[in-house]
Amino acid sequence: MLSRFASVLLAAALSASAADTLPSENPKLHAGWLKMYDLQFEDAHRIFADWKQENSGNPMGYVSDGAAYLFAELARLGALESEFFTDDDRFLGREKLMPDPNMKSLFMQQIMQSDRLAEDILKKYPNQPDALFARSLSLGLQADYASLVEKRDYAALGLTKESRDFADRLLAVNPKAYDAYLGPGVEQYLLSLKPAPLRLLLRLTGSRIDREKGIAQLKITAAQGHYLEPFAKLLLAVAALRDKSFGEARRLLGELSSRFPNNPLYRKELERLKGK
Repeated sequence: MLSRFASVLLAAALSASAADTLPSENPKLHAGWLKMYDLQFEDAHRIFADWKQENSGNPMGYVSDGAAYLFAELARLGALESEFFTDDDRFLGREKLMPDPNMKSLFMQQIMQSDRLAEDILKKYPNQPDALFARSLSLGLQADYASLVEKRDYAALGLTKESRDFADRLLAVNPKAYDAYLGPGVEQYLLSLKPAPLRLLLRLTGSRIDREKGIAQLKITAAQGHYLEPFAKLLLAVAALRDKSFGEARRLLGELSSRFPNNPLYRKELERLKGK
């Protein structure tokens, strides 16, 4: 009876502590993300593989490895060029890209393993931060693949909403989980760029659309985020380009270019800003 009582207390303590902590801000995991932003994908995969061995029950290693496969594919396909975002006609008229089926398989393997681990954790501890963040990330990454690679924007919209639900749950547990503001911020900002009739329809289907709030959420991740901080700064640079705030875009892209010298995207965008 005593051991059973002790185990109940331990489970309660784990659940309570989970509600009071942030998602893992592990330096080794973070190093893998930084390698990924610098397009050093083999290094990133090695770091994530080591981290998964040491933390086999944590979904964050798997979803991070999945992100590395996705970013590698987006880089190969040139799908992160800001012209896709700053030129609406070009974005809407973009052709479906020719993805590498092996890369998609590797991406989905990591995503599915992350989802299995996260769901198992959430059945026992519904507020566990790593599991909530991993599910939000997983759905957001799948939305990126659907939209940027496969041009399935409607499917991407549904995945984005699901991702936001998990981000909302995490932020309700702890508003200082600053990375979790990025997904909702992207939704609010990008959908605010749609034509007015479509915005009305999207609101009726449950989408959140508020340009200023979206920018504010992206700024939170850019200022205080961990894994997604550089990506938030890239998106803010894109927003600045759309607003013709070339000085702000130059500042953000200059910082990213200095930090990630192996990623030519930032240098290319800076070159385009010359004379503006």
